[in-house]
Formats: sequence, structure tokens, C-alpha cells
Amino acid sequence: MNTPTPPPISPSTGAPPRIRGSVMTGLSGNEIYCLRLKGFTPGDIVIGNSVHSLGIIGGLGAGLQGIFGGEVTQVTNIINEGRHAAFNRLVAEAQQGGAAGLTGVTNELRHLKGNIEFLSVASSLHREDHAGETLAFSSSSNGQELYCLLDCGYTPRKFVFGNVAYSIGVGGGLLGGLKSLARGEIREFSDVFNATRHLALQRIVDDARAAGANAVLGIETRVMPFQGVHEMLMFGTAAFHPGLPPQLAATPVTSDMTCEEMWNMANIGYVPLKLVLRTAIYSLGVVGGLKAALQSIARGEISDLTTLIYDAREHAISLLKQEADALGADDVIGIHVHIHELGSLIEFMAVGTAVKRLPDVNTLTPTLPPQAVIRDKSTWITGENLFGVQMEA
Repeated sequence: MNTPTPPPISPSTGAPPRIRGSVMTGLSGNEIYCLRLKGFTPGDIVIGNSVHSLGIIGGLGAGLQGIFGGEVTQVTNIINEGRHAAFNRLVAEAQQGGAAGLTGVTNELRHLKGNIEFLSVASSLHREDHAGETLAFSSSSNGQELYCLLDCGYTPRKFVFGNVAYSIGVGGGLLGGLKSLARGEIREFSDVFNATRHLALQRIVDDARAAGANAVLGIETRVMPFQGVHEMLMFGTAAFHPGLPPQLAATPVTSDMTCEEMWNMANIGYVPLKLVLRTAIYSLGVVGGLKAALQSIARGEISDLTTLIYDAREHAISLLKQEADALGADDVIGIHVHIHELGSLIEFMAVGTAVKRLPDVNTLTPTLPPQAVIRDKSTWITGENLFGVQMEA
């Protein structure tokens, strides 16, 4: 019986060189096409995870801190540690596989048998010649978005995130509850929500600065319930652009534009300055609530609700304008107003990206390839979406 010959040992790492077989990638055909234009070939999917317990002490401390409202630091720290542990293991697996970069990095939180699993998944990339590869970057952008980012002249550095676990608090709830008897904004609630959202943004900026970046691009924001509080998570790609003003090394620009949007703006000479967001919490008030309830019996417009929602939306957008003017921005683009019901209160959150026209800003190519903007069609058809009809098991 012949004994197989073991693979030679690499003199540089002391480990057997990676034997390349079939590549198991999460990249679609459109993504692979776009990245090939930038000199990358697909590599394997890589995964990192970490299972955590909140613990009795952390739970008690979080409960006591939550009484006063604002950030619940014990919960923030546990989530932050878990997310970093999962991401670091993802990076270690990619380095072991000899990847040159990571694209489509995710950082999820899942409940698992009373514990919390933090999970990071990405697709690795290789240079076409595979020569001297070391892990140079990680990015939340998928392959199409990464093409746009690169074609705008940005060099990706690192997947970054900022999070904060927060509570309105019993104290704020009581005071806000009393003030909600009157119609208008409840500043105590507005202040808590604004503080937590800007704290998450500041943390993603700090993470990017530590990576030597002057921009955080493609920021996505999620708010999720967690252990009786809420976590606000922002994540994106820290990147460096040599054409941005030097002072941005201290305060990197931030943007929630998609990378395709950013490419279009760069093509006409604009760069992002800052993701701007403002929250206002409003109450209809007891009298207004009774009037609205009585008016809703009959068909027609409920004027009290109409004017409240109009005033709140205008107020949130006016706060964005004030922040953008202070930055010296030319425009705020992609404004979205999110409206959430919070019991008897209503939250209005306005979000957009402040932009400015700079000389000599352009894209590397004059047009995007169609493959960079095509949205992939799902080919997994279940009973819930087959012909748009719910199928019985």
C-alpha cells in the first residue's frame, strides 16, 4: 500500500501551502465579473462565530442602569466583545486561507438556546496572480459595491462598526409620560434617541480612524431589541481616498449612500461629508388623542394627526439642514424619514448624507458596467412566494 507524500512545508509560515481545489464562494456571477475588472478572483466563504451568555451579574447591572435611561454599558460591552470575537475569527480563517481581501462581511446576532451567537460571514478574494498575498482589507460592501468603491478612487481598509445598547429608562418614561399629556415634542425622549444614534456614529468613526481611514462608506443602520433594551448598530467600510482634504484624517467622512450612489455623485464631482441624522419624539396629547379618536368615527381627514405628523417631519428635516449648513455642505441627499410608533408617542427620524463638490473629484472609468447595478434574482422559490400564493404544507 502506497503512503501518500505529505505536502511540502512553506519556509515562510512553517505550514503546508494551501492546495487550491473547487472554490466555495458566496459571490454571484455579477459580483465576480465586476471584481475581475479590478484584478480579483473569488475565494472561499469564511466564517467566524462566538457564543456568549449575558450572565446574572451583567443582567442585574443592566437592569439597574436601565432605570435611568441612556446607554446600558454592560450590555453594549457584551455585544461589542461578541461581535469583535466573531469578526476576529473570520479574519484569522481568511488569513489562514491566504486571502487578499474580504467582501460582503456580515456581523449578526442570533438567539441560541438561551445564549447569544455572534456570527460573521464573508467571501474571500485573491489577486489574479496570487503572488505574495496577505489580507489587505475587509469590507461590508458586496462585490458590485466594492467595484464602485474602488472605481471612485477609495482603497478599502477594514469592516468597521459602532454599537450602543440603550434604554429610555423608567425616570425618562415617567417624565415623558407626564409631558405626553400635552401635544408636541417630548424633548427627554428626543434627547435619549439622538444621543444614542450619534454615539453609535462616533464609535464607527473612531474605529475607522484607528484603521488609518479618512472615510466610512456604505453605512447601514439597524435597531434591534436585546435583553429588555435596544441595540443600535452601524456598520460599513473604512476606506482611504488621497484626494480628500487632509483634515479628514482626524474626522473621517461618513455616508449612508450605497456605493453605486456614491459612484454617481463622484462622477459629477461630489464627495460625502457626513451622515446626518436627527430624531424627534412627538405626542398628540390627551386632548388631541380624544379629538382624533372622535374624528376617526366619521369618514374623512383627522386634522390633528395630519398637522402633528407634518410639523414633526418638518422639524426633523430642519434639524438636518442646520447640521448640514454648519458643515458647509452643498446638499443633503437621499433623505429618508422613518416613522415609528412608541406606544402613545411617535418617533420621527430623518437621515441623509451631506455632500460637497470638490475640484478634481471623478471616477476612474466614465461609466459603470451593467453588471455593477444588476440586482440578482432569487432562484430559491418557497411556498410563501410561489406565484405569489401561500402554499399549504
